[in-house]
Amino acid sequence: MTTEVKRSTRERLLEAAATLTYRDGVGIGVEALCKTAGVSKRSLYQLFESKDELLAASLEERASDFVATLLPPADDGRSPRRRILHVFEQVESQAGAPEFRGCRYLAVQVELKDQSHPASQVAHRIKSNLTAFFHAEAEQGGASDPDLLARQLSLVFDGASARAGIGADKLTGLIAPTVATLLDAAGVR
Repeated sequence: MTTEVKRSTRERLLEAAATLTYRDGVGIGVEALCKTAGVSKRSLYQLFESKDELLAASLEERASDFVATLLPPADDGRSPRRRILHVFEQVESQAGAPEFRGCRYLAVQVELKDQSHPASQVAHRIKSNLTAFFHAEAEQGGASDPDLLARQLSLVFDGASARAGIGADKLTGLIAPTVATLLDAAGVR
């Protein structure tokens, strides 16, 4: 016998926001969010102050999955170079899926433009954490300029993710050699 766990109204709204904004962008209407979640507008506004707050909460809830699928486990014994390359191998792998639309956090920042928007603030923090990961690994790997390398790696990550997300490029055979060149130039072991 299988028992189906009924998801709460909040969970359904967060899932609808994550799915619809990733597929269609942050301009998705409240009506569509509520319809997809199977809830009333009243329920949405009882749980969240606004659609903006719902979007921010949805991004926040997805952050741990984003990190878990992208970053290697802490202290996994690999060199900093291998740990950085792991991130880009993950992006390359994810980009091969037909439903891939790029990095949801970058997309939110690009679409919203308003850095004070709650969802933009969450996205900024998540993206800053990725750059901090690159910086820590670059420093550990002996990079000549860890700050510059971390920024370069973030630029490659965002560019690759965006280009693959819009179907402008395939990452296979492109992203790893690009990152390896940066790592070599910076002296990362």
